[in-house]
Amino acid sequence: MPPPRRTARRRWPFVALGIVVLAFLAFAGGAVALKSSKPKLTTDPTALARIDLPLGGAAIESVSAVTGAHNTPVPVYVAGHQIWPSQKIRAHEPVSIDVVLKRPGWNAWLTGKAQHLRLSLMTPSAHLLQHWLTVPPGQPLTLKFAAPVVTVSSGSAPVGLQRRVLGTPQSEVSLPRTGSAGSVWVAAAPRSWEIAAPALVSWFPDGSGTTAVASPAPGATIQSNTPITLRFSKPVAQALGGGMPPVVPMTKGTWHPIDSHTIVFRPEDYGYGLGAHVALGLPGGVHLVGGKATWTVPRGSTLRLQELLAQLGYLPLQFHDAVAPTPAAQEDAAVHPPAGSFTWRWHNVPAALRNMWAPGVSGEMTKGAVMAFENDHGITTDGDPGLTVWRALLAAAIAGRGSTFGYTFVQVSEGSPESQSTWHNGRTVVSGPVNTGIPVAPTAQGVFAVFEHAPSVTMSGTNPDGSHYSDPGVPWVSYFNGGDALHGFLRASYGSAQSLGCVEMPYDEAHNVYQYTPIGTLVAVT
Repeated sequence: MPPPRRTARRRWPFVALGIVVLAFLAFAGGAVALKSSKPKLTTDPTALARIDLPLGGAAIESVSAVTGAHNTPVPVYVAGHQIWPSQKIRAHEPVSIDVVLKRPGWNAWLTGKAQHLRLSLMTPSAHLLQHWLTVPPGQPLTLKFAAPVVTVSSGSAPVGLQRRVLGTPQSEVSLPRTGSAGSVWVAAAPRSWEIAAPALVSWFPDGSGTTAVASPAPGATIQSNTPITLRFSKPVAQALGGGMPPVVPMTKGTWHPIDSHTIVFRPEDYGYGLGAHVALGLPGGVHLVGGKATWTVPRGSTLRLQELLAQLGYLPLQFHDAVAPTPAAQEDAAVHPPAGSFTWRWHNVPAALRNMWAPGVSGEMTKGAVMAFENDHGITTDGDPGLTVWRALLAAAIAGRGSTFGYTFVQVSEGSPESQSTWHNGRTVVSGPVNTGIPVAPTAQGVFAVFEHAPSVTMSGTNPDGSHYSDPGVPWVSYFNGGDALHGFLRASYGSAQSLGCVEMPYDEAHNVYQYTPIGTLVAVT
């Protein structure tokens, strides 16, 4: 008996060592698993996005989302692993989602206390495949979409549509008909939380014999006040069922009967609008010779756009003309600019600003002036002088409602030391040192118009080494080129390249500059 006990005692150290090794391997394996497990922020087939937590768990500390070109905040909430918007979002709209995760204390030493995730996506959309339908007797309207939809709204006008939520996503949706021929406005979305733009659908029965001829011919270029005449092969009342074709965009004007088979629409005041795409909602039972009932109104000339912007104080120039303050006269002048000359509003306009000016040629100066006008009149500030801008511009010119702010030009020099000079209404109002982008994240040189103006924002992104940063409460921010902005930022010194592309200033200097840099302000970086 004694010999076996000695053998057991000799083996015990090896057994203990084996246990320690196994424990170490288990610990190391767990650590590797924790380290390699990453959270995921992805798109979701029903919600706005989905977040999958890593091994070892994590708490969702914050979730935020912005949408559109101007990063408009969108309230969101988390349900399970899904992120949902608290309000409707337009279909085919860019959305950026930021999530901050906090790892538990027991594994934070290995994985890091906080992890930042970002996802950029485009909200899904589904357009109609057909806008003109032939429907057999007794059959409903069958609408076909480019992608499955979960909501369908319809009605007789583009506003106040009746919304229906489908049980399952469908690519084909049936609607009841209100007659053998007609038109209906339809808006459908792939997600329940989306808002889709309405589109007009017209239908007519098999073997319909009604034909219409339009003058001017469909597809032609017309003026804002051009009448549109329709002649039917049957009496108007029979062809249209007692109603008149809707005109899009909504235009002040009246349909007039010419004879039993002919009607004409005569626009009034500003008419269809410069840059409008005009459409008539004919009943589906009417065959229009020449194609769809659509026409195009050209935009006003760039030269006239500049003349009006100068008159209203959105350019550093003046322009005087003798155009009568009436819609008809202003519309005609928009297409046929009156003769005249521009003069500088101040004698000391910076040379860099003078060199940008080119009458009749669109450039950043004109774009910035359009954006400033849009901002003052509650129009989307995209710098694109479309239908809405021209209508507001002509109305302002007739009423004599000009800018009360004046004109600002900011020059940023990347010389040594780096500096900025803010010129407003003929004098330099703020100047001082700045920090621009470091070599691996330089501030782009050129001339840019401020497109976003906010007293405080959270700036986040990726450092050159790949790490993420998030700086809340950055003050006095004027974005002018992508993520580049004028703003305040605390640094030990100023006058040299230190930022990731922005133009950083001391707080007091940034606050003073901010007062003079609303949307549309030109920033020149040299």
